[in-house]
Order: sequence, then structure tokens, then C-alpha cells
Amino acid sequence: MTESIADQLNQASKGLLFGSETDAPFEVVSWPTQEELTQTKLLELTGHPPDAPVEMRTVDDFFAIATAEEDWHDEEERETVKRFQNLVSVLKQNLSNIQVYRVGTTDIDAYILGLTPGGGLAGLSTKLVET
Repeated sequence: MTESIADQLNQASKGLLFGSETDAPFEVVSWPTQEELTQTKLLELTGHPPDAPVEMRTVDDFFAIATAEEDWHDEEERETVKRFQNLVSVLKQNLSNIQVYRVGTTDIDAYILGLTPGGGLAGLSTKLVET
């Protein structure tokens, strides 16, 4: 992964917390793999057990609530929405074939991953809690 993609993802996600029952920060992740990303390969790369449940979502579905501006949002909330919109834009500008993988059921590890121009995997990870 080129430094600029990591830098752009770090900068775009810095200070943002993904809202669920816990608010978690984002971490930049990358793997130099040239293999097609299967659910089995994802679990291997991320150190999850091979039988962990994996659910896939599109990047737009995953960020739908975070990127939707609402009439009742105050100025700070509107600013946060703009930052999430920018984050999605940075992901789409730098990565192709972006997919979101949700690993687990209650304590969920989410990976927003795509292909870099050099052919590796890169993106962001965060944690969600859904009970």
C-alpha cells in the first residue's frame, strides 16, 4: 500500500467514531496479498476462527446512517456527517472493489476493504457492538 493511501485514510478517519452500542475509532489496515479475498482468506488475515460468521455489505449501506444529513442535526452533527461523507469519498477514490465484511455477531469486527492500485488489500477496520 502506498504511503499516500494510508495517510489519506488516517487523515480522513482521524477522530471519527463509528456509532453502535459502543463508539469505536477506525484503524488503517493493509495486506500485500495478491490473492482474491474470500471469506476464508479474510478470517485468516484477521486472525479470526475459520467458523466465525461473516456478513458482507456495500460501503454505501455500511455508512448510510453516518453519511445522511438530517434536518434535526446541529452544527457539530452536520460537520460529522460531512467528515463521514469525505471518508467514503477517500475510500472510493483510492480503492477499487470495496466491500465491507462484518465478522462476529454481538461483538463485530468490521473491515472496509478494497484493492489498492498496486493490487494489495487496504482499508479500515472498526468495532461494533450490537445486542
